[in-house]
Amino acid sequence: MNIASDTSLRVRPISAADNPYIAQVIRTVSAEFGLTADKGYTVSDPNLDRLFELYSEQNSAYWVIELDGNIVGGGGVAPLQCSDPDICELQKMYFLPQLRGRGIAHRLALQALDFAREQGFKRCYLETTASLTQAIRLYEKLGFQHIDGPLGCTGHDDCEVRMLKAL
Repeated sequence: MNIASDTSLRVRPISAADNPYIAQVIRTVSAEFGLTADKGYTVSDPNLDRLFELYSEQNSAYWVIELDGNIVGGGGVAPLQCSDPDICELQKMYFLPQLRGRGIAHRLALQALDFAREQGFKRCYLETTASLTQAIRLYEKLGFQHIDGPLGCTGHDDCEVRMLKAL
């Protein structure tokens, strides 16, 4: 499925062969914004190098974005661990600079939210950090509301921005 009129862009479900490439995207973007592993951000996730396996679980999905055949971004959704069964989490939305400002994150988030609804989730949670101002604006435009405290057990202790959306 193409998510933009640019024919060099392609979004597709993650495959096992994509693991090292999307992990590198996440590490690159994390470094760009100073999101270090010692702070509990996604870059410290022990599953970072096995996202295909992680998102092959029930009620989970992850999509990678290719630009001219190279993986340059991705995002997914999965059940929120240690929470009510009707809550999913929008996860690991990372995009290299050449994708930003093109509406790709917005379209991918909508795709993930549609998938979540199809799986029967009623609410979607996310965590981010205040330095990711563009991401926060996107989530607000998508109807996510700021909430006071964390939900579930994500392990992202330094993600001080928590948001929730009714699906």
